[in-house]
Amino acid sequence: MPAKAVPKKSKSVKKRIRQAKKRTLKNRAAKSMLKTLVKKVESEVAGKNIEGAKTALSEVISAVDKAKSKGLVPKNTASRKVSQLTKLVNSLSLSAAA
Repeated sequence: MPAKAVPKKSKSVKKRIRQAKKRTLKNRAAKSMLKTLVKKVESEVAGKNIEGAKTALSEVISAVDKAKSKGLVPKNTASRKVSQLTKLVNSLSLSAAA
């Protein structure tokens, strides 16, 4: 039995494949950066560095808002992530003040 012939891909399909690859790489890099920034905040909190945690938190909030506006992260996920990290940093500040 002969092998099944592979249908030819039109120009537009080839272009869509190229675009999807570019977008995938860009989105993956952005998500990876977000995860790295979140880990940075968590490590600053673990090290009890209040100033470092606050500056890292502001970076994360900015990055999460950008990702949310580009549709990379759902709105509620972004809000939840910012809220959790803010609460974490604030708990460090409160424990240092007490």
